[in-house]
Amino acid sequence: MTPLTRLLISSQFAFNVGFFAVLPYLADHLGGALGLGGALGLGGALVGLVLGLRTFSQQGLFVVGGALTDRYGPRPVVLAGCALRVIGFLCLAVASNPWTVTGAVVLVGFAAALFSPAVESEIAREALRAERSGGPRRTRTLARFSAGGQAGALLGPVLGALLLYGTGDAHFRTACLAGAGVFALVLAAHARLMPGGGGQERRPGEWRTVLADRRFLRLALAYSTYLLAYNQLYLALPAELARATGSQAALGWLFALSSALAVFGSTSLERLAATRLDSPSMLRTGLLLTATAFAATAALRPYEGMAAAVTFTTLLTLGQMLVLPATRSLLPDLVDERHLGLATGALSSIAGLAVLATSAPTGALLTLPGPTPWLLLTAAPLLGLALVPAAPTEDQPEHPSDGRTEARTDGPTAPATDRPGRPSRGAPGRDAA
Repeated sequence: MTPLTRLLISSQFAFNVGFFAVLPYLADHLGGALGLGGALGLGGALVGLVLGLRTFSQQGLFVVGGALTDRYGPRPVVLAGCALRVIGFLCLAVASNPWTVTGAVVLVGFAAALFSPAVESEIAREALRAERSGGPRRTRTLARFSAGGQAGALLGPVLGALLLYGTGDAHFRTACLAGAGVFALVLAAHARLMPGGGGQERRPGEWRTVLADRRFLRLALAYSTYLLAYNQLYLALPAELARATGSQAALGWLFALSSALAVFGSTSLERLAATRLDSPSMLRTGLLLTATAFAATAALRPYEGMAAAVTFTTLLTLGQMLVLPATRSLLPDLVDERHLGLATGALSSIAGLAVLATSAPTGALLTLPGPTPWLLLTAAPLLGLALVPAAPTEDQPEHPSDGRTEARTDGPTAPATDRPGRPSRGAPGRDAA
């Protein structure tokens, strides 16, 4: 791995450690025992509103962070995201009324809307550069990046639980300060090690060029069906656990299982898939595994115990381990590299809005008896299978460029394929270990 790749993977890990050390416990802190004398005493509706604002300021504004990355380059956007996250967590540590809490939470969300698209688009560029120079397939680098993020998501709640051991605002304040410290370290690392440059002069019609491209929109919609399905870890899985066992006590263990599978299995599964599949086929296989998770759960529900819940978690995570690197690896083929930040942000924003729009209907669907909800939810990833765009062929431009086909000058010409046994696009040679 290049030094920049190591920096990006490490910072994704650290960013998730700091985030998940605090955010899983935010609702309980905000509620203050929901009227039983908590420090803030926020009502349930206001708690939901604050958490919803955090989600919107993060997922909904990814497209803004992506556009800023294209305009100014990833370095200043990453540094701004880290600085805002530090400020947000410091404010959250001392917040004493609903308005300061809301402001702090919005800062925390918007910080990720800056940081994540910048880092994700830069790791995609770095993976593409490594592949073109004869290094590992881009999906392998991106699988390592996903595993780093999942490792942070696995360790963060454990760290938060240790910091929050006991009761009282002081413990939550300690967790916030620890999170701010982690983000300060990420800020310092990027300020010292991340190269500058990469910004582009703003051109008219950039947004239209990306958002009107049919292949990109098909990928975004396919990814949306995956994200809708993956969101059922937080909606349908708790309901299934309560039905099967009478409580949701095992939910944390299932989340830990999901993160552990992703941490230790992402690169191995990607390597296995890469011997037979190109990126579109890898994405379709991931969506098929996701659909199988719902179908298998429907089949196992008549049996007692946690078999259905464990099977659902495992298959859904296996699907995620293929969908994420495959989706990120396809983006550079579908959009001009100058617009990669905007496309990365737009992909997440479109998928986030799709999940938001379908959350209420999905919640209502889960009230239906028997396996019906699970069978109906199988349709989402199956629809995604039909939406996955094909990789560009030799006589098709890899990405649109303001309506014209431009000659590529950043690497030797090669057959347009990711299939094993033949050169990768723009990169003759074999994968590096």
